[in-house]
Amino acid sequence: MKIAVAYPPMESPKGTPLLSQNRQFQYFNAPTYVYPMVPAYMASLLKANGYDVLWLDGIAEQWTYARFVSEIEREQPDLMIMETKTPVIRNSWSIVADLKKKFPKMALALVGDHVSWNPQETFEHCPVDYILTGGDYDFLSLSLANHLSRGAALEGGIWWREKESSVVMTVAHFATASPSSEKQGVIRNSGPQDMKAHRLDDLPVIDRELTRWKLYAYENGNFKYTPGTYTYAGRDCWWGKCTFCVWEFNLYPQGSYRIHSAERMLGEVESLINLGVREIFDDTGTLPAGAWLKKFCQGMIERGYNKQLRFGHNMRFNLLNQEQYELMGKAGFRFILYGLESGNQKTLDRLDKGVIADKIEEELRWAKGAGLAPHLTVMIGYPWETAEDSQHTVDFVHDLFAKGLVDTLQGTIVVPYPGTPLYYQCKENGWLKTEDWDRYDMRESVMQNPITDEQIRGYVQQLYTAFVSPQFIARKMLSIRSLEDVKFFTTAGVKVLGHLTDFKKKQTAGQ
Repeated sequence: MKIAVAYPPMESPKGTPLLSQNRQFQYFNAPTYVYPMVPAYMASLLKANGYDVLWLDGIAEQWTYARFVSEIEREQPDLMIMETKTPVIRNSWSIVADLKKKFPKMALALVGDHVSWNPQETFEHCPVDYILTGGDYDFLSLSLANHLSRGAALEGGIWWREKESSVVMTVAHFATASPSSEKQGVIRNSGPQDMKAHRLDDLPVIDRELTRWKLYAYENGNFKYTPGTYTYAGRDCWWGKCTFCVWEFNLYPQGSYRIHSAERMLGEVESLINLGVREIFDDTGTLPAGAWLKKFCQGMIERGYNKQLRFGHNMRFNLLNQEQYELMGKAGFRFILYGLESGNQKTLDRLDKGVIADKIEEELRWAKGAGLAPHLTVMIGYPWETAEDSQHTVDFVHDLFAKGLVDTLQGTIVVPYPGTPLYYQCKENGWLKTEDWDRYDMRESVMQNPITDEQIRGYVQQLYTAFVSPQFIARKMLSIRSLEDVKFFTTAGVKVLGHLTDFKKKQTAGQ
């Protein structure tokens, strides 16, 4: 059985869709390609179990849609699995319909946070055959493949369209089904899934060559040293309460947090060093702390990996102490990404961040003192925040930059993704302007707000002006020690200009 893990091209005047491995979808004018971790595990797991696997990332390959279709014609997969998200769900429906007409024998499955929230909606709007819900769709893809090719029972979490027979469809069925009948039938599912039964260490180490890791090794602002790649120590965040985070509620609900062992991660680091990787970013929602972090750091030092590559990761504020930061610095950690989200304590409380704003500066001093480069993610456009609140966040971030405590940031507009507590709060309070999913792409606020869309984009742009302050520029100029530093700062400058374009104050339809 031949299985394609695919990202069809999505050509848009808005820019490059940042679809893979992305909690908050956005179109980028300065392209970024992020290594999709669970699909990469999916491809590797299927291959390890004897399946013929194709990796068709038309977005990262920069293919046209016609080229993507030609690859399918040439390879003739039996099953294609595609990831989708809210802002491109309608696009995905159209692609599924087109592919089913062109390749009626090929089964199609969708995965992702939007279809996990409401599988029935997608079955109603396109002739998709299967939906794998939740964030463990690597495990579920193997269950589906074993079912289709070997008659094995399905794990919980899989949805399908049952037609005339009460028997779940097989690949042989698709050879005789007519495309015109694809939308008919009753929607069934295999019951609830048990993510705790999925041990992450049971997964094979990702086959980086199969999944074309070098496509994602250079065009990524998280890497100072290239080629870089991603790891995924856990799924996904042990906190799991932030009310805006679609992954924590649609993909990895509370109680499903799991981690790879530190030994397994150290083995993976070694394999990546052997591939020539110079920097790793671990995209676990929050890197495991406590005993796990101590063991991992000590292993990096004892094995000498800290001298061979640099490491970056996501982290929560108010979790680590100064001693832990110093240990990470010794272990080769370079880049640390914090979800700040707002400089206003009332907003942090409403988001259930579990963060105390007054302690952030002290923690950033610990991180900088250990040699780490802090990065902040910040959002503007909360429906309860006034212009003064938004300006306070901007001033708070600019002050951290001026003090030399922050190296980079990403500013965005808040999006209430379906399935999150924020979305249901908006529904309850009448805050939603629209449920046209195409508009949930951060180019505007889709929530009623005390300030205008133009003001919101203006505040996001103000966040990025922290990069052009005289103090920041002078500090960076004085920190240059190599040609690699010059290259990194130049690339970062291009990214900043791209983000300023992403959030220009006045935008017309389609931009």
